[in-house]
Amino acid sequence: MHNIRKQVALAWLLLLIAFPAMAQQKSFTLDDLMWGGKNYWNIMPRSTFTAWWGDRLVKTTVNNAVLLYNEQGRSVKDAPFLTTESINAAIDTKKYGQVRNLAYASFPEAERPVAALATDKGTIYYNWQSKQVEWFKAYIPEAQAEKQSPLTKRVAYVKGWNLYVRDAQGNDQQVTKDGSRELQYGMSVHRDEFGIHEGLFWSPKGNLLAFYRMDQTMVTDFPLIDIDNRVAQLAPEKYPMAGMTSHKVTVGVYDPATQKTLYLQAGDPTDRYFTNIAWSPDEAIIYMFELPRTQDKAELVAYDAHSGKRLGVLYTETNARYVEPMNPIVFLPWDSKQFVMQSRRDGYNHLYLMNTEGKVLKQLTKGQFEVIEMLGFNTKDKTIIIQANAEKPVCHNLYSVNVKTGKRTLLDNGRGVHNATLSAAGRFLADTWSEPTMYRQQDYLSTTTGKVQPIAPAIATPWPDYKVPTIESGTVKAADGKTDLYYRLVKPVDFDPNKKYPTVVYVYGGPHAHNVQESFNYWARPWEIYMAQRGYVLFIVDNRGSQYRGFEFESCTHRHLGDIEMADQMAGVAFLKTLPYVDADRIGVHGWSFGGFMTTNLMCSYPETFKVGVAGGPVIDWKYYEVMYGERYMDTPEENPEGYETSSLLGKAKNLRGRLQIIVGLNDPTCVLQHSLAFLRACEDAGTQPDYFVYPGQGHNMMGPDMVHLHERITRYFDDYLK
Repeated sequence: MHNIRKQVALAWLLLLIAFPAMAQQKSFTLDDLMWGGKNYWNIMPRSTFTAWWGDRLVKTTVNNAVLLYNEQGRSVKDAPFLTTESINAAIDTKKYGQVRNLAYASFPEAERPVAALATDKGTIYYNWQSKQVEWFKAYIPEAQAEKQSPLTKRVAYVKGWNLYVRDAQGNDQQVTKDGSRELQYGMSVHRDEFGIHEGLFWSPKGNLLAFYRMDQTMVTDFPLIDIDNRVAQLAPEKYPMAGMTSHKVTVGVYDPATQKTLYLQAGDPTDRYFTNIAWSPDEAIIYMFELPRTQDKAELVAYDAHSGKRLGVLYTETNARYVEPMNPIVFLPWDSKQFVMQSRRDGYNHLYLMNTEGKVLKQLTKGQFEVIEMLGFNTKDKTIIIQANAEKPVCHNLYSVNVKTGKRTLLDNGRGVHNATLSAAGRFLADTWSEPTMYRQQDYLSTTTGKVQPIAPAIATPWPDYKVPTIESGTVKAADGKTDLYYRLVKPVDFDPNKKYPTVVYVYGGPHAHNVQESFNYWARPWEIYMAQRGYVLFIVDNRGSQYRGFEFESCTHRHLGDIEMADQMAGVAFLKTLPYVDADRIGVHGWSFGGFMTTNLMCSYPETFKVGVAGGPVIDWKYYEVMYGERYMDTPEENPEGYETSSLLGKAKNLRGRLQIIVGLNDPTCVLQHSLAFLRACEDAGTQPDYFVYPGQGHNMMGPDMVHLHERITRYFDDYLK
């Protein structure tokens, strides 16, 4: 009996020891994992926010700002020099509003104690030594775009499609008066292609403003609707489809001192693209890349900023497929006659040093890798700080490049994915990085010595209390039998190698995007983790046609979108079928946008392989897609009728056998409803049976709580028909 009591006591003890560990192994809900979820921010680790004050690194929080490293790169343990309490006590909160959050504070003047801080009513420039507001920029209600000149404090803004300039004293100058939805000033143009994301460009000293003017009067309206009114109203979108009439763009220059506007003498803007606007350091010249509609040539052209006169072409690049300038030129801080240009002229995106006479002085970076981003300059060492994937295609690392010698020096540990901000003079980096087994590390790097110091403690995982799946990565050969493709494989939670699991292939597959990299969990999406918890295998492979592998890798799909991409995805499926735990009779596919095109294409082209698919916002026929993107990768329907015919999914609707759900936003301005509606009509005519779901009021991607609803719907569809 004594032994029995001992055994029972021991059993209870073991159970009590094990219970906390068991209790910690929680299961995720979509509200835990998705950005729009109710519990997402409650369980995610808090970020450490930093800002540069010259070459000094400052830690910013909701309530205070603390200096972390001084301008010599030494650690500082000072008390907060800014607090919301002290600021609000010093300023007139009735006039300026209250400062409620310092996490996004910035320090625009390297040598002065001034912070730019958001308030309830605008932005104050606050001197924390004198405890005074030096300048106040009030919010501009209904502004469609804004751009501030740091030196003059002038603000250019767009309201009612017209352009205005507000001076430092708050006085407005109305630059244009004929703006409308059809004639837009100061807005992003060419549907945000060619690296364009804004339409206002202050000169370096803030004395002149360059801006886009886009005439869309000749472009067809696509009839979107707004259902929030008692009777639904039209909310049309100017949408130039491939092969159809496009908009016309010109570039203006406004002088606030004279209140006069001139336009660059670029000639007839019909069927031309103007992009990557840059200023000379002395504000005398504007540079921009110009492309014909064929996109097979790019010219770097110089214009006199004071007369608009065309001064000449400095550089020309051609390619039979396409040329795609994505970045403006950047002048060397120590030489106003030389600048850095990015180009894929040798097959990979690299840096080139040029002069203002148009001579290419040298290629600064070279090799079978891509420069992903140019972060800036170390002005003392005369080096360029870049992010590139030179160590491995799926790694993003930080380097300095010596302008004189071209020597490239690795600044970080050579692993993982690093994203950094550069100090004012380029001497230091604030580096936030991760690798497959570590969620986040933040370091302070010297761009001269390579010395590394921590900013905050490393975070191994955001979910220490949750069950998480095993996530692996590797390579498979592409359909050509020689090119390595990187994949991510997510195994079910509580994986049993003796079981057979349903498998979902997640796909994007198009240009300017990738799905696999060596950041935390190989960049697995939250939904993949949720599905693994529900007993699915997830497989993701970056086929040829995706980004950061060089021009040939990305452009080999030219004029026949979908063919090579699907062949590579099927090479991935062949690998999947070699895994004993993958049920080859239960394979599904899911993707959005280009991935929606791929999902629908795979379901209709390989009905014997894919049992279930969910296609979000899919392209169905490229002749319904917009001019800039569509014609770059497919040419026009008139130039490439065979390519448009074979890539269209309308003729493949008759092949649908499995369960396919199409999900769209009713107000999608990117991949308009004509795609999915035309496919429904083709399926109805062919007697096939897709399912269809619409999110009224949403665009190309679902936002907010609808994100949770969307992923619940996707999950249910696979649970209903694949599990």
